Amino acid sequence: MSKFYITTPLYYVNDEPHIGHAYTTILADVLARYHRSFGDDVYFLTGTDEHGQKVQQASEKRNVDPKSHVDEFVIRFKNIWEKLHISNDDFIRTTEKRHTDKVKEVLNALWEKDEIYLAEYEGLYSVSEERFITEKEAEEGNFREIKKIKEKNYFFKMSKYQSKLIEHIQNNPDFILPKKRANEVLGFLKQPLNDLCISRPKSRLEWGVEIPFDAEYVTYVWFDALLNYITAIGYSADDEKFNKWWPASYHLIGKDILTTHSVYWITMLMAMEIELPKSIFAHGWWLMEDEKMSKSLGNVIRPLELADKYGVGPLRYFLMRDMVLGQDASYSFSSFMSRYNSDLANDFGNLVNRVTILIRKNFDAKVPIPGVLGNAEEDILKLTNETSEKVKSAILELKIHDAIELIMNVFRSLNKYLELRAPWKQIKESKEDGSPSATCLFTSVNVLFKTALLLHPIMPSKIDSVLSMLGQKCPKNIFDVDLIKENTPLGDGKSPFPRIEV
Repeated sequence: MSKFYITTPLYYVNDEPHIGHAYTTILADVLARYHRSFGDDVYFLTGTDEHGQKVQQASEKRNVDPKSHVDEFVIRFKNIWEKLHISNDDFIRTTEKRHTDKVKEVLNALWEKDEIYLAEYEGLYSVSEERFITEKEAEEGNFREIKKIKEKNYFFKMSKYQSKLIEHIQNNPDFILPKKRANEVLGFLKQPLNDLCISRPKSRLEWGVEIPFDAEYVTYVWFDALLNYITAIGYSADDEKFNKWWPASYHLIGKDILTTHSVYWITMLMAMEIELPKSIFAHGWWLMEDEKMSKSLGNVIRPLELADKYGVGPLRYFLMRDMVLGQDASYSFSSFMSRYNSDLANDFGNLVNRVTILIRKNFDAKVPIPGVLGNAEEDILKLTNETSEKVKSAILELKIHDAIELIMNVFRSLNKYLELRAPWKQIKESKEDGSPSATCLFTSVNVLFKTALLLHPIMPSKIDSVLSMLGQKCPKNIFDVDLIKENTPLGDGKSPFPRIEV
């Protein structure tokens, strides 16, 4: 049994969950579900980042202490993941003792190894991003609330690992994906790498993990938060859980946090002498009319509004089908509606209704007893089995949109097969055991069953409804199932994908 450890970024607890958060988490969930079906041992981690200046300011504005503030706001993320059918194995908060204790352990270890030093620094500080920025970054105008600050802080010797990091990226083509993101990081590393400021004086920030060797300082939020990937699994050289799961198979991130994950995090691990994660995958942004969604532009899509109105399954399907991993994708309601009506209502939903209604009306709601399968039947069953293998390969290559297209192609082929065989006409001639109509519908219900299973990780609840109509339940391994036997009773219900009419 292979192990598969997948993580999302820690979401900033002050944020309102939006389509970007939903996309990353659903993507991780879909991959986790497929890998469980492959027979892999899976650990799926998500959580929230709860320290830093903006959290402190937000709590002050509300006249509550920071811990009460984050305890209240974290519920939004936990609730939405439950509603979106996220099957995470763990949810870590950076305010939990299991995390903060380990952060202090790491800081102490690096301090003792002389990987951290105290120095005075003067530079531009972005309050919105909670980090020091360069003059060039300030000129580019992407940062708000910029102040000039001169103060003593603790620094991590990140520059020490620049050459080692470049070498690792060059020697491991799957380490940063897609390849263009690796090239971006290598481009960034052509300039001298500065050491990383990893503290904030308590005189201007109190809400954070206290530096264990200097009570006047707290830990910089990015140094603190990134450690979650190992603290959640009990980071310790002799910890059984940590040794089982680390290194991570995939860190899934948005492309906007590529540098923190592929430079800050990796050099931290190098200094700690911990094996590096296998792969960091930076996906693109969801755009609204070619603009990045943001609160300031007022174009944020709230995932639950779509899910509440049209179902969780269709939202998950759209997000997985319409973004090529690594590229940006555009959202509009018309694109969502078009995808839903074309793929789910027409190609899939009508097929479900057509096959089950014919069997219920004409074969006592039981899978018909077929005659000898002809070339057309053998061909579509062969296509179904071949597609199962191709889908598995596509998932392993992170080509989820291709996997879905392969599945939908089987449904379209089955619709063509039904038009060719026309069982509604065959039934008028004979609907006895072994008749052409019985053979056609036996084939159809099995193609429908085996292919619908392949969509289960994408839309677990909706596919469970379809399986129930076929008198079936989802097995552990969706890629290797037997045909439904003749005389198996069907269940009740109709397609869970009615057309959207505007």
